[in-house]
Amino acid sequence: MEYRVADLAEATGVGVDTVRFYQARGLIPAPERRGRFAIYTTDHLERIRRIRSLLDSGFSLAQIRRLLDDDASDAPDASEAAERATARSASRDRGLLDALATQSVGEGTVSRAELAAETGVPEALVTAAIQAGLLTPIEVEGEARFPRSDLEMVVAALEILGMGMPLDRLLGLAAQHAANVDQLAEQAIDLFDDFVRKPLGDDEDGVRRAFERLLPRATRIVALHFQRTVVARALARLREAGDAAVLEKALEVTQAARLDVRWR
Repeated sequence: MEYRVADLAEATGVGVDTVRFYQARGLIPAPERRGRFAIYTTDHLERIRRIRSLLDSGFSLAQIRRLLDDDASDAPDASEAAERATARSASRDRGLLDALATQSVGEGTVSRAELAAETGVPEALVTAAIQAGLLTPIEVEGEARFPRSDLEMVVAALEILGMGMPLDRLLGLAAQHAANVDQLAEQAIDLFDDFVRKPLGDDEDGVRRAFERLLPRATRIVALHFQRTVVARALARLREAGDAAVLEKALEVTQAARLDVRWR
């Protein structure tokens, strides 16, 4: 069956702008051009429906693109990939979907207004955090939504600001951190994909268990390494400054401190 963009948008329950947005992001293939008209097919329809389903489950657009690209690369040709996409969506990603649900990533989302209201942060500050790359909304039915885990992150950031940190410099530092984390996360996902998920094949329970075990441990390793690095650099700077009294107190704090990293 063939659709024009307005018909496709109506059939999938999204806006025309959303269809074009998915196309621009490479989530759906470009339509066939016939004169002034763009012609979409049932493949586009099924792909958008799958995108919506994954969004509702808590996946980000970047994660969804990786899943869709992985589908296409595993099929012998593009035609077979299109034919098998719907069937695979119900089985192939189930292990990872279940793991995300278990780890409370896909329990639901909140709007920008709800995020601001529940954290007490002005919406303008939420917008600034988005622009800095600290928060990455997912699009659900044309609306920007946020995983509930972002609530804790915003509250923690607000506490840091309350200590006197300048907002502009903190946002700049956070944006730099976010860019580096994105690159590292992609490489970490590649490792998981190549050495865990693919060897397990269709063992959905095995994929889910592996993800459940790896995610909190990887998170803790990263957090502990960052804490250790910050402590070492801070102590080195105090030594250079020759402030023995402050250095002694700092050493007491670092020796007594325990990093609490939870994944709930």
